[in-house]
Amino acid sequence: MIPPHTIRLEFNSAFDMLDFVQVVSDHLGQMAGLDEDQLHWVSVAVRESVVNAIKHGNKNDQTKRVIVEFSPVPPANADEIIIRIEDQGEGFVPEEVADPLAPENILKSSGRGIFLIRNFMDETVLKKVPGGMEIKITKKIPKGLRA
Repeated sequence: MIPPHTIRLEFNSAFDMLDFVQVVSDHLGQMAGLDEDQLHWVSVAVRESVVNAIKHGNKNDQTKRVIVEFSPVPPANADEIIIRIEDQGEGFVPEEVADPLAPENILKSSGRGIFLIRNFMDETVLKKVPGGMEIKITKKIPKGLRA
């Protein structure tokens, strides 16, 4: 069930959807009153989450779906924006993801997405759900910034 006041995007695993998801994310962030830096960090976190869902979760299988939900909508007078991304992959154990800051991983070209998401957002929850994996990321809106 979709929570009230939610925008839900559902699409096949295709990287060409990234720009559309980012436009929606940026628009909602602007409506909420996020400043340029906050908009950038949220945008990076959303983009990384969707890339992970397509690439690692759904393994680039275009028959599998990705769901992105933004709540609340409209974000005016809200104290946070919650973004939920779900894939149809096998899932993984978040605690087993390699630390990108460990010496043996510093020079690796990938493996920093979840680290960045956790650092750019105020809350990050990863969990297996029936039929896939879900990441729920939250950005708090400081009282002085609320639209």
